[in-house]
Amino acid sequence: MKKEFWKGFGAALVLVLAVSVVWKPVCRIIPWGSLPFEIDMSREMKTELIQSYLDKYYVEDYSEEDVEEMLYAGMMAGVGDRYTYYMPEETLDQYMENSHGQFDGVGIEVYTTQAGEVTISRVMEGQPAEEAGLKEGDVIIGVDGEDVRGKMLSDVAAKIRGREGVEVSIQVLRRSTGETLEFTMKRAVVVMESVDSRMINGDIGYISISGFKENTYDQFKGYLDELLAAGMKGLVLDLRDNPGGLVRSVYQIGEELLPEGTMVYTLDKKENRNDLKCDETYLDIPLVVLVNENSASASEILAGAVKDTERGQLVGMQTFGKGLVQRLFTLPDGSGLNVTIQKYYTPSGTTIHGVGITPDAEVQLPEKYLMTSVTAIPEGEDIQLQKGLELLREQLQ
Repeated sequence: MKKEFWKGFGAALVLVLAVSVVWKPVCRIIPWGSLPFEIDMSREMKTELIQSYLDKYYVEDYSEEDVEEMLYAGMMAGVGDRYTYYMPEETLDQYMENSHGQFDGVGIEVYTTQAGEVTISRVMEGQPAEEAGLKEGDVIIGVDGEDVRGKMLSDVAAKIRGREGVEVSIQVLRRSTGETLEFTMKRAVVVMESVDSRMINGDIGYISISGFKENTYDQFKGYLDELLAAGMKGLVLDLRDNPGGLVRSVYQIGEELLPEGTMVYTLDKKENRNDLKCDETYLDIPLVVLVNENSASASEILAGAVKDTERGQLVGMQTFGKGLVQRLFTLPDGSGLNVTIQKYYTPSGTTIHGVGITPDAEVQLPEKYLMTSVTAIPEGEDIQLQKGLELLREQLQ
């Protein structure tokens, strides 16, 4: 019986190996379209068949590696969630660099508008992009001659970044003039400054945060201490055009500004709840938070907590409406998956996904500044900021 078993096992193994070897050539010669019946196909069989048609009929040369990468990207895209996606190894490396606040690039920050346009939100001082002539509000439409309209933000960012000293050409649509322009520059090591600050009228502190990176809290705390030492009595926190970032970073900042209690909570697919809570120690001074339609994700976590706890007032426009939390999974070959794992809720139990947060004082910028980064608006003409200062003055009096 043992001999018969091993004979059968050996025969089956030989058959499997034979089918594996001859399957692809057989796929090429069978006239599948003329068969009078349908055949159920496994994923592997269907993939091999598609590959055989490409090999035999596609008129141009192509990269099998690129096709394979897009296969994985398509699998993630099939979920139907724009925030759940696949990253090849190179893209993942750049994603990690961005999260840490240092990378090889040209010195710009970008975000995706509601219309899906990858737009420059900030041009960093002294970096290659500024020297070349790129400006806030420019819409990126091409990189090194490749049309990137309609591509994901992560893909466009990956194309712009690269090894220090290597040139890159960026084509943009300049909304302010309607021109299509092209700029060429050499990449450099960029340390991201995601926080900026100044004192206004001697006693009002102003802090803007462009994104929540690994180093954002340290930068924020340094500026906050400087403003307090200079006599700050009220704070304007500017989260306009901030696309979000690391939850742990915004949580650290929230602990500095929010009273004791839940800052945000999340629910996963099994309805498991996780609360991020602030302690009783916080900076108890009048607070105004500026938001707009590009304030998203982690920005909305902080803005929602400020509003729900009545810790301060929100000024500006309805926020973006991204109430989802992602987790990064690194695969053994160095690639990665960014997967939506939770929905988040403001302290009052409100989910803002697809809706956004309504400010306490809705203020629309003048039309001439609608396509301009808020950092480029003169302080006196920034009516959202001026409204925030007015509300702070009322509280201080």
